[in-house]
Amino acid sequence: MSLLSASNAHPQKKGATAVSIHDLSVIYKTTLDKRPTLRNRLLHASRGKKQTRVVHAVSNLSLDIPYGSVLGVVGANGAGKSTLLKLLSTEIFPTHGKVSLLGKTMGKVDVFELRTRIGICGSMKHEQIPVAESVKDVVLTAAYAVLGRWNEAYDLWDESRASALLTTFGVRELANREYGTLSDGERKRVQIARALMIDPELLLLDEPTAGLDMGGREDLLSRFANFASDERAPVTVTVTHHIEEIPAGTTHALLMKDGKVAVSGPVNQVITSQHVSAVFGLQMEVSSSNDRFYARAI
Repeated sequence: MSLLSASNAHPQKKGATAVSIHDLSVIYKTTLDKRPTLRNRLLHASRGKKQTRVVHAVSNLSLDIPYGSVLGVVGANGAGKSTLLKLLSTEIFPTHGKVSLLGKTMGKVDVFELRTRIGICGSMKHEQIPVAESVKDVVLTAAYAVLGRWNEAYDLWDESRASALLTTFGVRELANREYGTLSDGERKRVQIARALMIDPELLLLDEPTAGLDMGGREDLLSRFANFASDERAPVTVTVTHHIEEIPAGTTHALLMKDGKVAVSGPVNQVITSQHVSAVFGLQMEVSSSNDRFYARAI
């Protein structure tokens, strides 16, 4: 069976914008002392308020992602990558600015409806998956947007799609295993299969190869590159710390620093020695081979 909907490659979408972000800022407050001393607790209590600081997680960010794009987002810790991903998944809302996802403007649309069009693979989703759930049911239950199978009724199409996705990512033989018994690499593959179960128009991958050994990383990146090469594949945003984890077939890249766009555009123009060195604050030499990127300090 085909894993991808023909609607994702509709002629009217070619050249159109899937994600549009204009002048985005995300600001929040945090308590200064996570483990305050007795003196600080008494001092703050006497003032009648806690000490807080304002954090500008993302500032004045503008970005357009066309349909058909595979975007790699790279930056150091604290660059704003996770905040951007939370925004794209509608987990948080902008403090300032305008965000449009798949033709819908945040703040003017039912986000629960919008979420049915977005596939997410990330650490937060992983932590919510019941460890005793069978691998097949982990993927299958995405059709109802639930975690943990109960009394849902699944038809043959659902069953077939779940099996096909597990096959695509090399874990079909694990279908009857409990999710909690899988290795990190096997779990990552199952998570991506689950994210794709709903045939999303937008796929968000949060460090999909983090924690994998070299063989596991390369196998997963190869499988994903093959999947993403289909013209019907969803718009994909992959967040990572390492340019080596940008899959082949990535069309665009975004380098972030201090909550802002450092540089964005076609991947070959963005992932360069000059740009990567500036973002990470270290002299780096970037090379490329077979549509993949590699970096070393010099």
